Amino acid sequence: MSGTEGARRTGGPFPRSHRTGLRYGYGTNGLTDLRLDDALGLLADLGYAGVGLTLDHMHLDPLAPDLAARTRHVARRLDRLGLGVTVETGARYVLDPRRKHGPSLLDPDPERRAERGRLLISAVQVAADLGAHAVHCFSGVTPAGTSDGIAWRRFTDALGPVLDAASDARVPLAIEPEPGHLLSSLADFHHLRRKLGDPDPELLGLTLDIGHCQCLEPLPPADCVRAAAPWLRHVQIEDMRRGVHEHLPFGDGEIDFPPVLEALATVGYQGLTVVELPRHSHAGPDLAARSIDFLRRAEAAVPAPATAGPVPAEGGTP
Repeated sequence: MSGTEGARRTGGPFPRSHRTGLRYGYGTNGLTDLRLDDALGLLADLGYAGVGLTLDHMHLDPLAPDLAARTRHVARRLDRLGLGVTVETGARYVLDPRRKHGPSLLDPDPERRAERGRLLISAVQVAADLGAHAVHCFSGVTPAGTSDGIAWRRFTDALGPVLDAASDARVPLAIEPEPGHLLSSLADFHHLRRKLGDPDPELLGLTLDIGHCQCLEPLPPADCVRAAAPWLRHVQIEDMRRGVHEHLPFGDGEIDFPPVLEALATVGYQGLTVVELPRHSHAGPDLAARSIDFLRRAEAAVPAPATAGPVPAEGGTP
């Protein structure tokens, strides 16, 4: 048992940042060279408050036998370490070993769309069993020769059973606008909401990737946070450059992070803010350490008024 694990058995979960009230996590898709137990221990020892857990063949494989028993083991580990969790579903080849993120909810084959839907429903159950804050997902790329109208119809139809499962489990579904996908922007997220009849934000929420805001949104990232606040259920964070969809370590891109952290604190965001570096697993332990240090330094530059008043209670954005 690590020293941190022993402390968390009696001391409760890691506290929020004293300055902003935010809770930082790190994505397991950036730690794929580590066993999951080792990755969780590393993050706890570094002082992270949680983890973005991507269900994949190397980390809580959603297709392998005894998923429920393996999930219980992970739940116990998270509890001992005092780590919160969001379940992420962006594994590249978990369903199709030859097609990145295939099949999607936009696949021309109804059975293939249903295969993705079943994975998402399984992720909802895993999230419920782990006590996760949300389940992250995305639309997928529109297949060649498919009109926008057909793609949106496939997407909304395929989401129906997933939303039903999320409602039953009381776990928010957090859709991520992903560059190059059908749903690629905040405007597209609101288009989806309207097509679905404006569901409760506690059921259908938003994953906001701060780097994606820098990459393609018309508003600066901090303004994107404020605009997204009523629907915000999960946040991913990394550096990025305008017009280039490449997840970069902090300091290698163009984002000014103190205003972003200030905005997240000001809107009362309650979930995890998860570092998302899926192409950097070769240096995962070092980057996890550097990332939490960077975020702490960025917090030191947040103006004091952003921290005035108590941190909002658990349970969602006010």
